[in-house]
Amino acid sequence: MSLSPAAISRTAALLGAARLAAQPVPDVPAADTPATIDDGYAVQAALHDFLAAAGQGETAGWKVGATTAGMQTYLGVEGPAFGRMMSANRLQAGSPVSPGGFCNPGIECEIAVRIGADAADTPYTRDSVGGIVDAVLPAIEIVENRYGDFLRRGTPLLIADDFFHKAFVPGAEVSDWQGIDLAAVRGRSLIDGVERGAGSGADVMGHPFEAVAWLANALAARGHRLAAGQTVLTGSVAPVVWLETFPCDVAIELSGLGAVSLRFG
Repeated sequence: MSLSPAAISRTAALLGAARLAAQPVPDVPAADTPATIDDGYAVQAALHDFLAAAGQGETAGWKVGATTAGMQTYLGVEGPAFGRMMSANRLQAGSPVSPGGFCNPGIECEIAVRIGADAADTPYTRDSVGGIVDAVLPAIEIVENRYGDFLRRGTPLLIADDFFHKAFVPGAEVSDWQGIDLAAVRGRSLIDGVERGAGSGADVMGHPFEAVAWLANALAARGHRLAAGQTVLTGSVAPVVWLETFPCDVAIELSGLGAVSLRFG
């Protein structure tokens, strides 16, 4: 890790202030810019200390980003990354939200899981991670392009800022998910009733539980673990849809799992 503790704190505060104000992230001074993946995750942890102190609650779960080949190409990254989600940013499905609370928002169509038991220290696989999953559910992730030309900012800074995350909208939980072929689930994103993107669970690392296993192992390698009650977003099955006009109705649908909707405006 190349950033000093003071630099980590400064960058976390800069990112946190921009997110709370729904403003673009200003240029980060070179001395404070995370240059490595380790730097990025160190700033991310400090950012969530900043957000918790600012009244954003506690860690409610995790998001896994760039889990599809299409998203990796779009974002210019070689593999997945994780971010944290705060309890204050869990939104109620069907409720209206003000566009003014977001900075260049977009939506993603997510297969999510609720963790039912704390993760163990042993490595997880797609098959074994199901043992700590209590429920599967549809979810919208609301992301923001807080960066303009995000490719110019670099992957470590995107990781530091939770890989575009702003909020999440969970749908109804499916507790008897064991009979559902999650790789075959078809998902689509709709804006004002018009489909704007589609994909399947197989697009997420071959199976959404591959993303959950990757996350459990990545967290363990950094001294963290999945905890009972947390929600995990496994990655968008469809390309991100950036919202251009307001008001608008957004929705995602996942076959066999249900739908989630939200109104901006």
